[in-house]
Amino acid sequence: QVQLVESGGGLVQAGGSLRLSCAASGRTFSTYPMGWFRQLPGKERRFVATITWRGSRTYYADSVKGRFTISRDNPKNTVYLQMNSLKPEDTAVYYCAARTDYSGGIYFIQPDDYDYWGQGTQVTVSS
Repeated sequence: QVQLVESGGGLVQAGGSLRLSCAASGRTFSTYPMGWFRQLPGKERRFVATITWRGSRTYYADSVKGRFTISRDNPKNTVYLQMNSLKPEDTAVYYCAARTDYSGGIYFIQPDDYDYWGQGTQVTVSS
């Protein structure tokens, strides 16, 4: 069983920055590909960013490329999402996700690719 706890969300003005954190339980965190998704009420969960289990490769949705950065600190069992130049359209609940099988591809961008999810953290960007 893996537990994921997000933090760092909040209210920020357009153009501002936030850093989300996701703390994971489990001794094998360092073998998990990790992802961030976001969701609006009544909408499907959408891919934001993913990072390989070693942290050597990352992949982003076009809408956040160049503004968001995903990273991980395996000794701390934590993955981060640095969000810069935030826009009102970035407003959503952000979820981190863990995939326990690192095989089957390099980048995992579908919600069904992941096995465990956090509870989400709200990010609101005002104009």
